[in-house]
Amino acid sequence: MAERLNGYRILIMESREEAQFSRLLADQGADVLQCPMFAINDVPDPTPVEAWIRRAIEMPFDDLVLMTGEGLRRLLKVARRSDLEREFVAALGKMRKLTRGPKPGRALREIGLEAEMTTENPTSEGVIDVLARMELKGHRVGLQLYPDKDHSALLGALSAQGATAEPVVPYIYDARAADSHVVSAIDEMASGRVDAIALTNLGQIRRLFEVARASGSEARLREGLKKTAIAAIGPAVGSELKAHGLTADIYPADGAYFMRPLISAMAVELAKRKARAG
Repeated sequence: MAERLNGYRILIMESREEAQFSRLLADQGADVLQCPMFAINDVPDPTPVEAWIRRAIEMPFDDLVLMTGEGLRRLLKVARRSDLEREFVAALGKMRKLTRGPKPGRALREIGLEAEMTTENPTSEGVIDVLARMELKGHRVGLQLYPDKDHSALLGALSAQGATAEPVVPYIYDARAADSHVVSAIDEMASGRVDAIALTNLGQIRRLFEVARASGSEARLREGLKKTAIAAIGPAVGSELKAHGLTADIYPADGAYFMRPLISAMAVELAKRKARAG
């Protein structure tokens, strides 16, 4: 990168993919202010999760789709509490494993296993694309899902291929537990202590305004966003900003809607602003 982010304070709204984003920003010298959007908790009733684990042990699935590393670690936690961890890991070793991107693969390696396949595109659509190239007729497919997401397309794709899906959701999101972090982030922007906010999905914008309205801080949020450069990873995020009467100041160059190009664009824009300020 021609420019770096040394001395700049960047706010990111933490979600599932933001740990990597935070590391990339820090690598460029940024002071990263992380704002958790939700807390991750065990499911209130682990009985269905334990039942899924027992089915996996008694008759291992032909295939296993892991959507998140967090999901596998939560499954192992339930297995450990039920004194089933060793049997569960042995059963996992018998399954053909597909991971949505690299994070579930890292969780597998923590228990000495490897994924047979990893999607290049770490999305549900990427998983569906890989599954479409697999022979699944008559297969039982274990499917570790994550909360607050409509997985009907994925389930439908498995059904269309003649597979039987065995889904499990081993954790929940608790948004209210993180409300105070969002209010603190709003205060930091309104006080002029943030150089840029980097937005990578629509939910981050909606969450900001949801908490701001609930806490009576919407005017303060808008004040803060006027003082803060707004970086958007792509046009969908830009459209959501426009729906709230806002405009993104920074986009990745050349339509490269990924984290690294967004970081490069922030470095360039913030350097220009610093030069203009003298």
